[in-house]
Amino acid sequence: MAILGTDNTLALTFGILGNIISFLVYLAPMPTFRRIYKRKSTEGFQSLPYLVALFSSMLWLYYASVKTNAILLITINSIGCAMESLYIIMYIIYAHKNARNLTIKLFMAMNLGSFTLILLITHFAIPGSFRVKVVGWICVSISVSVFAAPLSIVARVIRTKSVEFMPFWLSFFLTLSAIMWFAYGVFLKDICIAIPNVLGFTLGLLQMLLYAVYRKGGARRNGVTEERDEALESMRNVVVGIPLRTHEVFPTPINDGNVNEHGIVGANGAEEKGNSMEIK
Repeated sequence: MAILGTDNTLALTFGILGNIISFLVYLAPMPTFRRIYKRKSTEGFQSLPYLVALFSSMLWLYYASVKTNAILLITINSIGCAMESLYIIMYIIYAHKNARNLTIKLFMAMNLGSFTLILLITHFAIPGSFRVKVVGWICVSISVSVFAAPLSIVARVIRTKSVEFMPFWLSFFLTLSAIMWFAYGVFLKDICIAIPNVLGFTLGLLQMLLYAVYRKGGARRNGVTEERDEALESMRNVVVGIPLRTHEVFPTPINDGNVNEHGIVGANGAEEKGNSMEIK
C-alpha cells in the first residue's frame, strides 16, 4: 500500500474513493462541450470556470509533489490538469474573437504568470522544511475563497423557494467528494486537505437540505419576474467546488427571446436549459 503514498488503510480507502468520485465530477462539463462542438460555438458559456479549475489542479499537483508520498493527490490532479486543458483548448477553438482573446489573456496571467510566480517564490525563497506548509496554505486559501461562492445561490433558493437552478445530483456528488477528501485529510493528518473540505461538505449538505425543503416549489411568477430573471442571470456563473482540484462553473446560456412576459421559458428555451443542466 505504501506505493500509493500511505500505509494508513483508512486514508488509502478514502483517497481511492475520492479519486473515483472526483473523476466523475470532472466529466460534468462533457455535455456542455459536446454541445459546443456540435454547434461550433461557445454561445453564452464562459471560460473562467475551466481556467480556475486548471489553476486549482496545478496548485494541488504542486503541493502533492513537494509533500511527497501523495500519489493519490497526484493521480486525480494530473487527470484534472489534462481534462481542463482539453476543455480550454476546445473553448479557444470555437469561441468568437473577443472571448478567445480574453481566455488567452486570463490563461497567461493566471495559469502561467501567477502559478510561475508562486512556484519560483516558494522554491527559491522558502526553505524546504517550510515550503510544504506555505504551498498547502496557498491551496487552502484559494479553495476556501471559491467554496464561498455558492452561498449566493443558497440565498436565492431561500428567497425564491425554488431549487430549479440547483441540481440535486450535482450537489450530492460534490458533497460526497468533499466527505471522501475530508476523511482522507483527517486520516492522513493533513490539515491543508481537511480544512477546505469541511466547508465543502457543509455547504453541500445545506444545499441538499434546501432541496428537500423546496423541491416541490416552483419559481414564483406573479410579481416576481424580476427575481426569476436575476436567478437566471446568476446561474450563468454558478460556482461549485470540487474538493482539492477544481471549482467549476456550469453556465446556463439564456436566450432572452425565449422568455415570455410572464417569465416562462418557451419550447426552445426549455430545450436549451435541459441541455445545459445535464450533469450536470
